[in-house]
Amino acid sequence: MSVEITWWGHATCTVEDSGVRVLTDPLFARRLAHLRRRRGAPPPPEAAIADVVLVSHLHADHLHVPSLARLAPDTRLLVPRGAPAQVPGLRKLDRLRVTEVSPGDRVQLGDLVVRVVPAHHDGRRLPFGRPRCPALGFVVEGEAHTYFAGDTGLYPSMAEEVGPVDVALLPVGGWGPNLGEGHLDAGRAAEALARLMPRSAVPMHYGTYWPIGMDAVRPHEFHAPGDEFARLAAQHAPQAAVHLLAHGESVRPEAAS
Repeated sequence: MSVEITWWGHATCTVEDSGVRVLTDPLFARRLAHLRRRRGAPPPPEAAIADVVLVSHLHADHLHVPSLARLAPDTRLLVPRGAPAQVPGLRKLDRLRVTEVSPGDRVQLGDLVVRVVPAHHDGRRLPFGRPRCPALGFVVEGEAHTYFAGDTGLYPSMAEEVGPVDVALLPVGGWGPNLGEGHLDAGRAAEALARLMPRSAVPMHYGTYWPIGMDAVRPHEFHAPGDEFARLAAQHAPQAAVHLLAHGESVRPEAAS
């Protein structure tokens, strides 16, 4: 079994499996609106090299059009169904091969299959209007089964919808002092890990971006989620090896044989 995970910060990861390079929710900016990158340099140019890019939902820190514009022509891009209609900038990226997907879809990429699963999260681009696009998670099935949760809260059918996985990439925090509905904090992420029962986990979506001028507001919500997740995971899901990665660091996690 050979899979390599690189965490570039926030929800941006590279998963290399079966000769296919998968990039998740690319966000390469130093600043996004009121957020600035407070830890780790922006990813290097090679981070934008991918065979397929997975976009979990329409929020600008996950579907970031300027970052997607850095992808090479003909890169495959999987986005929630309805995304091009909701994000005009996405329609301008005609150099990319955009495929709209919904939960239950399966996309074959060489020796790899990407399976689309639900996420419990607000899938709207802006925080008003009725939802038009689903929020998604993805299971990358190759030599290992790697679950990229995107942004999600706990939901009753999570283990059933996601299915057996070897590696879980789980959000454990956010970009501000409070998390709203449809998110995992360190405790809920540890509970998700106990339900999913993978052999390995990589926490993400924490310790990268923070609102400008709010450095002193609940700073533990920026610094602590990774360590807190590792501590709670050891209690609730001791079978899982938790890999706390620095920005740009890679790991070849153990998976079930």
